[in-house]
Formats: sequence, structure tokens, C-alpha cells
Amino acid sequence: MTSSTQTASDLAKEISRIFALQQAHQWDVKASTAEQRKAKLAKLKAAVEAHADDIVAAVKQDTRKPEGEIRVTEVLNITANIQRNIDNLDAWMKPTEITPSLNPNDKAQIVYEARGVCLILGPWNFPLGLTLGPAAAAVAAGNCCMVKLTDLCPASAHVAAKIIAEAFDEKEVAVFEGDVSVATALLELPFNHIFFTGSTRVGKIVMAAAAKHLASVTLELGGKSPVIIDEGANIDKIAADLAGAKQFNGGQACICPDYVFVKEDQKDRLVEGFKANVAKNLYSEDGAIRKESIAQIVNEANFARVKGLFDDAVAQGATVAVGGTLEEADLTVHPTMLTDVTPQMKILQEEIFAPVLPVMTYDNLDQVIGYIEARDKPLALYIYSDNEANVQKVLNRTSSGGVTVNGVFSHYLENQLPFGGVNQSGMGSYHGYFGFKAFSHERAIYLHQ
Repeated sequence: MTSSTQTASDLAKEISRIFALQQAHQWDVKASTAEQRKAKLAKLKAAVEAHADDIVAAVKQDTRKPEGEIRVTEVLNITANIQRNIDNLDAWMKPTEITPSLNPNDKAQIVYEARGVCLILGPWNFPLGLTLGPAAAAVAAGNCCMVKLTDLCPASAHVAAKIIAEAFDEKEVAVFEGDVSVATALLELPFNHIFFTGSTRVGKIVMAAAAKHLASVTLELGGKSPVIIDEGANIDKIAADLAGAKQFNGGQACICPDYVFVKEDQKDRLVEGFKANVAKNLYSEDGAIRKESIAQIVNEANFARVKGLFDDAVAQGATVAVGGTLEEADLTVHPTMLTDVTPQMKILQEEIFAPVLPVMTYDNLDQVIGYIEARDKPLALYIYSDNEANVQKVLNRTSSGGVTVNGVFSHYLENQLPFGGVNQSGMGSYHGYFGFKAFSHERAIYLHQ
């Protein structure tokens, strides 16, 4: 574990020391049984549960998230992921038997073996959930790993370091605190696999570093996730879904709806429904926002970025249909809906990562499909429709990491589905069995009889 008082030279030595330990120890970990791995995971789960209140306090200090959100995403989600690995590990580790096509009397199998020493780089929006979750998958697959949490959430990183230190010897799993220089130093090392969650811009840096050592990568990125509202869809339900999604974590989720397509004659009802749901969920009777119920924008730089997107849109003619208040003093952005937006506005060119939702109107579904086809593939796509043919048309003509029909987030929450992006929104997938696979090499074995 690193500290802020270490010099650059000391830091490099400490990182190299632990990396060497893990390189030497990886073969013992690789050879571990399902029972041994499950015991390690159980110890991690117990440590998370023991520090649940510390996690809540730390994440609240770093992000001002509502406590209920923290307990779900940063405690219960982690322990549930760990338990899912424990419950299924025997089946996941079992070799897949193959009958050879050339000589059926021989034997063949696919064995899932550990990749080796892995690096996990976590994000700031869910600092523990999106770091300890992948770490649990890495341990289940029999790897050693070095973990770096974001410096934007220092209190959360400190708690994570305590949890990992209680659950693991540093020769198996180690956490590093500190700024971007720590991540840069880690990326210089020849890891076998790198798992990164964050922006597309930084994802390219991570992939370039991995290429130097031909390390495999899992990149969980983001992008502009569209919402398509088909004619005849339930606008009242959609408005409630979108208001809830944009309130969740202050809109700072990689799968958060980023912009909406709606028919012109449904737009006003969508706006009114969004406004009513935001008022019900987030504002007191006197009209004051309950700030304890929505996360702040993570830091001043991101607040300035969001404000720049908002100001640019308004300057180019966007209408503030709902909200529009941005409080720099405490980095609060009120849930906002913009109409009359156009593609040349920056808010339709960059991922927003805030509770601001641009709305565009359309005449026919082909227009919407053409718009999405012409842009980077998003991490998530949402379509609300009762027309199966239209749903299938959208699925056939677009590409995205995942899709939820007539709802939001569900493809992420279902752990029997792979979660990940495609091209600009990511590479590889995880969750449940797919997380075990992400940290495993599928080794082909042929046995002559």
C-alpha cells in the first residue's frame, strides 16, 4: 500500500517489490483449488461487511452520495458479487469436455486457467463497487492482482486498502493509493492482464501501455447512450424511468441515458412527466432541492466541463425545459432537460456524465437509426416500444454494448448477462461467469489415448 509521503523513487521500489512478489507467487495461486479460492473470497466478503459503515462514510465524504445508494452500490452489490463467485466457482472451474472430431477415442478439454498477475484500475463514480467487484472475479479465476483506486476518491481508496490488507497477503492482492503518477508507474509493468474502468480517452492510454507488453485488456468505458421512444410508448413510465436514472449518482454512471429521441407530439408530455417526477423525488414542498438525495459532481473540473456543455447548448438555442440550475459552490447540478438541441452542440458530441438530458424530436425511425449508425457505438442503448418489428429493426441496424427494452439499466443488473462495451465504448465483458472468463485463459488440452 502506498502513502502520500513516499518519494517517487520509494514508490517505484514499492511497486516493483510487490510486483516481483506476485510474479513469483502466481503459480501457487494458479494451482489453488476451488475450495481455497472460495475461502479467500469469503474472507473478502467478511471484510467488506465488517467495514460497511466505514465504506458509507468514506464514499459520502468523497461524493456526497445518498446513503441508500452507497449501501446498494458500494456494499450490497460487492458482497452479492463475491457470493455469486463463491456459489458458482466449482461449476465455472470444471473443464469443458470435448469429443475430438478426428479421433473420437482420444480426449480433449478446455481448461480455464488464471491469466497470471493482473492490474485493476478503478473509476471514481462507483469507487469500490467497480474495483472490488473485478478483484473478486480475478481472485475466483486464480490470479494475483494489484489494484489502484482513483485519487478523486481518497477516503474510499483508503478504506479499500484496509479491506484488502485484512483479506489478502500482498503477494496475492495489493491496493495502491495515490495520484495519476501511481497509475502511470503501474502501467509500465508487464502485467498479464489489465482491467480498466473509466473514460474512452484514458482507455486508449491503458491499451497503448498494455500493447508494450502484449497484455490482454478488459476496457469498461462509456459513450453517449441513446434512448429511443417509439410512437405509442408509455410516456408516463418513461418519464419516471429517465428522472430516476438521471438522479441516480447524479447522472454519473457509464450506462446513464445520455440523450433522447421522441416524436414531436409526445415531447411536451415527456417534459412534464420528467419535471413532475424530479419534483416528487428530489424537491421539498418549498421548492428547495434536497441535496442529500443527489450526488454532487465529483470535482470542480468536471463541474466546469458540464457547465461548459450546458452553456454552449443554451447559447446555440437549446431550451431549458426543466431545471437548469448549476450551483458551483457545492458542485450541485439540478436535474435538467434540454429541448431544441441540435447535433452541432457540444452536449450532443461528448458524454455528459451529469443529470442533464438533451431531447431531440424525429419524424421516422430511420432518422434515429441513421443518427446512431453515424456515431461511435455506445455502451448502452434503450428503446421503449410495443412494436416488436421496430425493436428488432433497431437491434439489427445498430450496435451497442448492451440493450434494455422498455426500461433502463436492466441489462447491467442481470448478472447472467455479459456486461461490456464495443469499440469506443469498451472491449471485453464481465459480471458473473463472464467476469471469471475475463480473468481466465481458455487453455486447449488434447490427450491421445
